[in-house]
Amino acid sequence: MLELFHTLFYLPLFNLLIFLYTILPMQDMGIAIILLTILVRLMLWPLTKKQIAIQKAMKELQPKLNEIKEKYKDDKIKQGEETMRLYKENNANPASSCLPLLIQLPILLAMYQAFGKGLQADALIDVYSFISKPDVINTQFITLIDLTKPFIPLAILAAIAQFWQAKMMVGARPLTSKDGAKDEAFQAALNNQMVYMMPILTVFIGWKLPAGVMLYWLTGTIMMGVQQIAQLKKSNSTP
Repeated sequence: MLELFHTLFYLPLFNLLIFLYTILPMQDMGIAIILLTILVRLMLWPLTKKQIAIQKAMKELQPKLNEIKEKYKDDKIKQGEETMRLYKENNANPASSCLPLLIQLPILLAMYQAFGKGLQADALIDVYSFISKPDVINTQFITLIDLTKPFIPLAILAAIAQFWQAKMMVGARPLTSKDGAKDEAFQAALNNQMVYMMPILTVFIGWKLPAGVMLYWLTGTIMMGVQQIAQLKKSNSTP
């Protein structure tokens, strides 16, 4: 399993990073990380687009879901059938929104490995033969940040971006019926808890992670937010 992860995730990402680093005139590893993040996000764009669409659809369906819960509160089987029918009619599958997150997990782990030990001199043996191998790797970003070591301000910036992106996605929930107010209030409280807990978790995790990983995290979160803005704006303008 570890060998498979090394071959499928670590080596391609590490080599793409080295390639980007070598073709940059200034050979700034931080800029190479930003470019790599943009490329990864572009590859994940269709999946992320689907994730955002499903999250938006689930928000819009919440009042109807509450009505189903109230109408069939004494018949759980019928409640489940009606819920699945509603999902099918609106092409909404809550489980599929987790797919992009599951795909990103091994990518994040591979990035951690790349910046934890992949930027050391002896790691260059993993560079593919058809890629130009640098003599040394400058791990500084704009000559100020060592990307192989933790950098707290970057973790804080990543947390702020995480809060902005999550807050925007939660947004204003649609009005619900009186019967579904309790479920709606619970869901809103759960969403708000995630909005505030995820940034705190980001700082906690980023406190000890290499700055390169947090730069990837920050750039990816900003791109996710930009995609949300573009997609939600397009959706709202569609009659």
